[in-house]
Amino acid sequence: MNKTELISVVANKAEVTQKVAESVIQAFTDTVATTLGRRGEKVVVTGFGTFEVRDRAARMGKNPRTGEVIQVPAQKSPAFRAGKLLKDAVK
Repeated sequence: MNKTELISVVANKAEVTQKVAESVIQAFTDTVATTLGRRGEKVVVTGFGTFEVRDRAARMGKNPRTGEVIQVPAQKSPAFRAGKLLKDAVK
């Protein structure tokens, strides 16, 4: 399912227009991105899951084209941990 299909499904389930559903989904994704990116805080949607930022340590990597060993710097990356209700729905 892509974003357009998601907007259509949400609009039908919530009985709103696709424009309203699109703005709600956009507001949600913007809020999650801002909260993770600028503030570094978790976003918990009870039953669905938790969005968080995880620190990745620096490590040695290999350039696949040349085989050269390179240093990959430490970085932060977004992560999602599914909640119980979501896990149960997937089973």
